[in-house]
Amino acid sequence: MGDLKSAKWIYLKGFLFLGILILSVALILIDNFSWKLLGLLALAVWSSARLYYFMFYVIEKYVDPNYKFSGILSFVDYLFRYNK
Repeated sequence: MGDLKSAKWIYLKGFLFLGILILSVALILIDNFSWKLLGLLALAVWSSARLYYFMFYVIEKYVDPNYKFSGILSFVDYLFRYNK
């Protein structure tokens, strides 16, 4: 399967991810609402987005511009193979 190139489909994919995020958080909070849980979910979502940005943008643009990441496992492989 090739790369997704259509802007329309890329936007749709992004909105589907947003829908999954909202539905998942809503279902967790409906099951057991607390302000503490809401805060922890917000921190988990925010920090996972920042980690993703770090793995696929910061490393590629500022640390090693020659290496192209293709996924989380690729990043883990990169950490163990090239950072000894």
